[in-house]
Amino acid sequence: MRVLVQRCWGPPLAHGAGRGRPSPQWRALARLGWEDSRVREKPPWRVLFFGTDQFACEALRALHAARENQEEELIDKLEVVTIPSLSPRGLPVKQYAVQSQLPIYEWPDVGSGEYDVGVVASFGRLLSEALILKFPYGILNVHPSCLPRWRGPAPVIHTVLHGDTVTGVTIMQIRPKRFDVGPILKQETIPVPPKSTAKELEAVLSRLGANMLISVLKNLPESLSNGRQQPTEGATYAPKISAGTSCVKWEEQTSEQIFRLYRAIGNIIPLQTLWMGNTIKLLDLVEVNSSVLADPKLTGQALIPGSLIYHKQSQILLVYCKDSWIGVRSVMLKKTLTATDFYNGYLHPWYQKNSQAQPSQCRFQTLRLPTKKKQNKTVTMQCIE
Repeated sequence: MRVLVQRCWGPPLAHGAGRGRPSPQWRALARLGWEDSRVREKPPWRVLFFGTDQFACEALRALHAARENQEEELIDKLEVVTIPSLSPRGLPVKQYAVQSQLPIYEWPDVGSGEYDVGVVASFGRLLSEALILKFPYGILNVHPSCLPRWRGPAPVIHTVLHGDTVTGVTIMQIRPKRFDVGPILKQETIPVPPKSTAKELEAVLSRLGANMLISVLKNLPESLSNGRQQPTEGATYAPKISAGTSCVKWEEQTSEQIFRLYRAIGNIIPLQTLWMGNTIKLLDLVEVNSSVLADPKLTGQALIPGSLIYHKQSQILLVYCKDSWIGVRSVMLKKTLTATDFYNGYLHPWYQKNSQAQPSQCRFQTLRLPTKKKQNKTVTMQCIE
């Protein structure tokens, strides 16, 4: 049994290691008072789950269903750790745990019970070595990317933002002090559906990850002993998204890049731009069809990025970027306005008042947000680990 626990936490035993001095990991386990009789060799497992958001909820739901399935005997005990929230109802994981009558702890409280394995999904906190060592089989992480690509807290957002055509889920074992660097126990890939938003893709990956997690738990000792180290090549980082990311750079970004940005973060923070000194949020972006692009008004003049034209037939604002046009159906300027409302209330009156002005004077311009930390709000769709 000692060999089993060592192989779950540390690297495979070297030849003859079992007859020599106990490893540091095993000595640490022994100091915690673990006896061979308290370490289970097979299911049902005692699980402590760490999570926060909707992505994590899918994994928790699968664990709960497995615990309720008496015939399968995969999960014996299931308890939950989440982080405090300003919302009275708490984060999605807490809401589900309350609804399902699962024991809940708020970080940094992790309870004092005995568990076989921990599971993390979208937790956003580094777990200490002392905490990891409380679990004979360590702590597993459900991460929505094909590690080592997109380590960090916002992998799904960066998958969409960078136009990846393939993504997936990795079940890995957590290591202390660094995010997303542990050995891979299971990894599956899927194609990224064309034009999918980060929210849509996250839903697909959450279901895949939940199924993979259950598969790993069914053969946990074997999965851990067959884990492989992450390759050193191809590692990329997926940092949190700041409010500055939402500022459209008309001179630098192509229409494809702007649409990727919209699909990646539009549901959590609207894209922003500047018009006549006012911040405008772009709420509903659409692609411009070829018949609109053939309009002489769009082809017969020199264009500056940010140039605005209201297209009456399709009732959209057309905005020129680095290489082409994008369409905007609605904006927010003090309140939500359709493209037609914005034209009637702002664009048309401005042109009437400034009949001699050049169209470039009425264009969208790149918004430069202050760099002070207090004003640089950070938003995240998910926090991994």
